[in-house]
Amino acid sequence: MSAFFTKRLHDYEEHMSVWEESYRAFSESIPSKCQRILDLGCGTGLELDKIWQKNPDIEVTGVDLCADMLDKLLAKHHDKPFTAICQDYFQYDFGHGKWDAVISFESLHHFLPERKKELYRRIYCSLKENGFFILGDYIACCSEEEELLRDVYLDRRKRSAIPENCYVHFDIPLTLEHETELLGDAGFIIEKVLDGSATIMIARKGD
Repeated sequence: MSAFFTKRLHDYEEHMSVWEESYRAFSESIPSKCQRILDLGCGTGLELDKIWQKNPDIEVTGVDLCADMLDKLLAKHHDKPFTAICQDYFQYDFGHGKWDAVISFESLHHFLPERKKELYRRIYCSLKENGFFILGDYIACCSEEEELLRDVYLDRRKRSAIPENCYVHFDIPLTLEHETELLGDAGFIIEKVLDGSATIMIARKGD
């Protein structure tokens, strides 16, 4: 998947400009008390552009598979308190009770719920008391769409003999109901859902 994003780096930000309003709403959904943030799949930092406009002192650790995207982010925001981690966020050690917020924008819809379920548990454990997980992502309109995309995804992997540990760029979003269930199973309390070009879910670490 890293190679996929490297190839489209030259027009990536233009391509993602359709999410401009969602990036703004996403940045505004982060509670003002949050000063230490982990960004999963940060790319070139389009969500961080907006977040740092509001609060340039927020400390961010960004995890992404694509080194070229991280380099572009670092070039844009060389003066910000940012730590770049070029790694698979399914493998990265989030720590325990470390972050005020964990965020992810338009990244997790590439993964099956079985993988996300464990990731959400790890995110939950990595947050400070009453910390937040803020997710901005595609949401399937209905169970039929969710099931169709999953079936096509699994069939393509099977026909192309793609190894289990190899990521592919294919959209397999969940319905809002199923995404909410996964977050709830991990212990999160959904505080707010914002509808837009991307759906933004604001989930608080439960007691």
